[in-house]
Amino acid sequence: MIKGAFTLIVTPFDKNFKLDEDGFRELIRRQVDSGIHGIAPLGVTGESPALTDAEIRRVVEICVDEAGGKCLVAPDTCSCNLEQTISRLKLYSELGCDLAVVFVPFLVLPKSDGVLEFYKRINEVTDIPVLIHNAPGRVGINVEPALYAQLARMPHIVGTKDGNKQLDHLAKVIHVTKEQDFGVFTGKDTTAYPVMMFGGSGVFTVAGNVIPEVMRDIVDFSLKGDREAAARLHYDHYELFEALRFETNPMAAKEALGSMGLPGQYLRLPLTRLSESKRTVLKEILRQKGLI
Repeated sequence: MIKGAFTLIVTPFDKNFKLDEDGFRELIRRQVDSGIHGIAPLGVTGESPALTDAEIRRVVEICVDEAGGKCLVAPDTCSCNLEQTISRLKLYSELGCDLAVVFVPFLVLPKSDGVLEFYKRINEVTDIPVLIHNAPGRVGINVEPALYAQLARMPHIVGTKDGNKQLDHLAKVIHVTKEQDFGVFTGKDTTAYPVMMFGGSGVFTVAGNVIPEVMRDIVDFSLKGDREAAARLHYDHYELFEALRFETNPMAAKEALGSMGLPGQYLRLPLTRLSESKRTVLKEILRQKGLI
């Protein structure tokens, strides 16, 4: 079973809003040097919908190259189109990714039978392990535990990145899949520690962009059974976890990176800069943590 902290890496742009390849390499090297378990490019935090197909390919190429086998690479397909999803899975496999994250189809509001068939088709054709991406706030539907129990039996569906913050939901997903080789990751930093205490497998983390060592340690301490050390890090950084979700992700993460003198501050439309009031709060938290 795959376990660990996976940073939902931002996609940096230069001041002309072009893909900043050098900046991206710098950010990935920082992740690798931190000892993070995995890097998850694209998706929501990586502004995948704002990227061209050529840029998506380049982002993955750079990520695999810089990771150099030192950590896992798990890009998101970020598509509600079945054929495009399959095409991206094939691409990610060819480029040397370790696994892929597949969004539950968004916008179209499928029923549970449609979600089940969607992943059945993917399971039949993929040659790369797949994590489900359950994001009710983005997709419009929630993958319920009963559906997870069916999905977890598929051999190439190896886990989930679940963005539902309700702990009873996450605990039930862990419960109904416990007999399968199926990892349950939270997609929210605020629930990383609680989910690990429930027996979860780790976190796909926005905060990892800013504090990768902390997110690595929360997971490592939890897996080793050092509950007190994991709890201390969780509560010490809770306000930062919340602040990095201000307004719309990845506005706050990119603002934090810019404040720290790292690449990544620019966003592509329709996303815009974090509001001034939120910037003030975020920067104060970063100062308190000695990050700026």
